Amino acid sequence: MKAIRVREFGPPAVLKMEDVPDPTAGEGQLVIAVKAAGVNPVDTYIRAGTYAKKPALPYTPGFDAAGIVESVGPEVRRFKPGDRVYINHNISGAYAEKALCDEESVFALPDRLSFGQGAGVWVPYATAHYALFEAAKARPGETLLVHGASGGVGSAAVQMARAWGMQVIGTAGTDKGVTLVKEQGALALNHHDPNYLERITEATNGRGPDVILEMLANVNLAKDLAMIARRGRIIVIGNRGTIEINPREAMAKGASIIGMLLLNTPPEEARRIAAALAAGLENGTLSPLVGREFPLSEAPRAHETVLAPGAFGKIVLIP
Repeated sequence: MKAIRVREFGPPAVLKMEDVPDPTAGEGQLVIAVKAAGVNPVDTYIRAGTYAKKPALPYTPGFDAAGIVESVGPEVRRFKPGDRVYINHNISGAYAEKALCDEESVFALPDRLSFGQGAGVWVPYATAHYALFEAAKARPGETLLVHGASGGVGSAAVQMARAWGMQVIGTAGTDKGVTLVKEQGALALNHHDPNYLERITEATNGRGPDVILEMLANVNLAKDLAMIARRGRIIVIGNRGTIEINPREAMAKGASIIGMLLLNTPPEEARRIAAALAAGLENGTLSPLVGREFPLSEAPRAHETVLAPGAFGKIVLIP
């Protein structure tokens, strides 16, 4: 089968298409014929060698995918060949024509969702869920600010927070992104507008947001501390550098800055998140947004695009 392999950490060019042996399902395992694989910012950090956890080389990138069950090993009970599924983890890597998975990592893909949408479930939605409900302890009636609300994690957070009864403000960097955020039910602002911080203050009657989901802390964290409400929580999801802040702003408001990495999620919490996501996908509360699709061979280009300004929905690779 064809798969993307990384033999050295480095720029997107290290992503190479290769022929590799087909995976074989062992006990409690399934082989999935991948129809779409999700591309996430974390994939690029791992590929570059800058992430806290590095895989052994060589490896095939990718956590998210959706497709059709091709074969099952002994003791697999919940699935059979031909079933439509999405996965939240895998053994062999998702940037490939086939992926080997443990049964506990596989979930039924509702008929109303495309494979591209299925590939946009786990990393974005699990990240958003953990950030909102585990890290921030978000409550109905609170105000949430989502920086980068038109991207995969951002749009997932907007959908979840609206369903949870929160007032949501979302920022984006393009007119298209602002329109998408507005369609998801949030107050949409363009973060290139020089007055957007004042508009957030006005929208919260001067209180500031109770919760801020921060996708680019090295740019926004100081601004977040200046506007956060008393006893507010800033959840750092993404960061690409250093920043100088004044801790007194957090002290004066009793505000918290909480960092998170999805890969640190304990197995029992991952199971709870997966159950919540499955329910949301079934009842239509959650609906992943696919921004762009690339052929598997264009994985390097997809890695460049996922970090480019103006993120819009989920980026997926099509084997």
